[in-house]
Amino acid sequence: MPTAVLICDDSNLARKQLAKILPQEWQENLYFAGHGAEALAVLSQHAIDWLFLDLNMPVMDGYQVLAELKKSNSKTKVVIVSGDIQPEAYERAKALGAIDFIKKPAETAKIQQLLQRFGASPSLNSATDIATDKTAKILQAEAIELSCDMRDVLQELTNIAMGQAGDLLARLLNVFVKLPIPNVNLIEVSELHMALASVEREASTAAVCQGFIGGGVSGEALLILSESSYKDIARLMNYHGSLSAQIELELLMDISNILIGAVLKGLSEQLDISFSQGHPVVLGQRETVSELIKSNARRWRKTLAIELTYGIENYNISCDLLLLFTEDSLKTLNYKVAYLLEG
Repeated sequence: MPTAVLICDDSNLARKQLAKILPQEWQENLYFAGHGAEALAVLSQHAIDWLFLDLNMPVMDGYQVLAELKKSNSKTKVVIVSGDIQPEAYERAKALGAIDFIKKPAETAKIQQLLQRFGASPSLNSATDIATDKTAKILQAEAIELSCDMRDVLQELTNIAMGQAGDLLARLLNVFVKLPIPNVNLIEVSELHMALASVEREASTAAVCQGFIGGGVSGEALLILSESSYKDIARLMNYHGSLSAQIELELLMDISNILIGAVLKGLSEQLDISFSQGHPVVLGQRETVSELIKSNARRWRKTLAIELTYGIENYNISCDLLLLFTEDSLKTLNYKVAYLLEG
């Protein structure tokens, strides 16, 4: 009887990339799900031997799927394939029954080692080019357009880069970082205020802006931190004195250096672009987000905006990271995305 495999990931790119490197013999009995609830529906209808499962997904995440499978004593072998590579994420997944944990993007050699370890050793596909009409559509698109396929790829690339940043923060502070699903949109400057609605809090905020440029791509990284987060950040960093404006500024710069630097590094590696980062600039302290954005509105007429929100479990800490790419960057990103879809 052929091996039945289910790939569950909210990213179409991630599903395609993983499917391409699975054994040829498995291709005829391969199922896909876009979130955990869909995965459980497939599992209820088919006898699935292997489940390759993402962790951070809408509707129902990977942890919830693992918990349901553990309750039902499922015999399905579950392998986590995730951009969230924090040690705590690994431990939680293993405790819930996952047999292994592979970081995104999955590599052929890692899958081969996994299958051999569990007695399944069919030959794997190489990541050969598979031309699609989606690629052609992306390349034919105007530079200022954002196709569904491009949005999906950028979301997945950011998800991986965000996971690397979260892992760095988790290891430095010995905490578990809650990672969101990135929000990717092409917006007018007039809409930027609406995109920031989720970070517009009653409490005042401070923000750091840092420019980046390289290989035909440029933009601004904007990290926004609420004032209420400073106390817990200071505690995590073992600072026990009074929180002066200078200390708060230092904490803000420390967090921004970690998150902005790690996310841009993760994106540059995946896109094969070397980014140069400008000097970080503090846009304001104890001002609303609207005021922070207003002073820079003339620089952001239309922008590709990627929004991330980081939280730390059991702490009152939440910070928002916005990556704002210029219109001129879209053409280069279109080609990079088309190449990834082909590969």
